Parts: sequence; C-alpha cells; structure tokens
Amino acid sequence: LEEAAFQLQQIFRIDISIALNILGIESMREGHHRIAYACFKLAADRGYSKAQFNVGLCYEHGRGTEKDLEKAAFYYYRAASNCHPMAQYRYAKYLLCHRPGNEWDRHQKAVTFLEQAAMAGITEAQAYLGVFYMRGLQPKEKRGLKYLLLAAKNGDAQSRYHVGVCYEKGLGVQQNLAEAMRHYRQSAAVGNRNAQERLRA
Repeated sequence: LEEAAFQLQQIFRIDISIALNILGIESMREGHHRIAYACFKLAADRGYSKAQFNVGLCYEHGRGTEKDLEKAAFYYYRAASNCHPMAQYRYAKYLLCHRPGNEWDRHQKAVTFLEQAAMAGITEAQAYLGVFYMRGLQPKEKRGLKYLLLAAKNGDAQSRYHVGVCYEKGLGVQQNLAEAMRHYRQSAAVGNRNAQERLRA
C-alpha cells in the first residue's frame, strides 16, 4: 500500500510539472513572460527537465526575470544532467564560451555533453563539434568530419559547406574535388554565401 501511494504521488508530481510547463509555454506565447517564468520555475523545482531548460532560456534571454547567464547555466546543467539534449548543448557552449581558461575537467565535461546532444540528433551540437574537432590544438579531422556530415544530413548548410572544404583540402578524407563541388553546390543552393563564393573561385 505504501509503495502504491508513493507511485501515485510520483505520477501526480510529474503531471503537475507537465501542466505547469505547458501553462508556461502558453503564457510565453501570449507575451506574459513573468507568469511563464513563474510556471517554469515551479515545474523546474519539482525536477522536470523540460521546465529546467525553459527556466534556463528565461535567464539567458531575460524573459520574465533578469538576464543572468550564471543562473541560466545552472538550470541548463540541471536539465542536461537529466538527459535533456538541447540543455546539454547549451550548457556545453556556456562552459566553452563563457568560462575561458584551460581547466581540463570543464573542457571534458563540455565535450561529453556536446557528444551526447549530437548523438541525440541536435544539429547545432553536431555542427559545433565538427568545427571544434577540426580547429582544436590537435585537430581530429576524421571525428570532425563525422559530426559535420551528421549536421549536413540534418540540413545545416554551413556544415555542408565545411564538408566541401574537407573534401577540397583532404581533411579527414581523401581529397576529391568533384565531391567538394557537390557539397558546395548543395550548400549554395540553400543560400550559403561561403559556398557560393567557393564555387565562383
């Protein structure tokens, strides 16, 4: 009986969190940012990862509350730890962009979260990792190309352009100008200026 009561309590807690998060989304759409933030915060404090991510967005963009990147990162981290892919991406970016320095643990944590987000299908994380691995102090070109190809397949024109560069210069793959041109054309067709310039050159 105690176990059944506990399970009911958990279901009720989750349902309330989902309802609060939906109410927050609707309030945000209607321009009621403070109400939205309050709803997200209540659900986030109950451990609901989607609401934790939304609280992070509120703090990052200053919607319904003051703009505060540290607090945004805190909520992104909570959601990321609960396997929220977009939060994993945003928290990793925060670690790499807003916490400069050479702390190995922080760097490794960021890369781990980026890889988890990329494998979950977050195109932004795939593109970011692709460039990250290509431009590092010790470039890992094959790994970088793998992520650029994933992002390109998900429709990211800039990643498609970078794949073209890889084929043109032989980065992580055997040099192949015809394949480079194919990728440049696909990227240029959806308006990528870098690819259009490369084709003209």
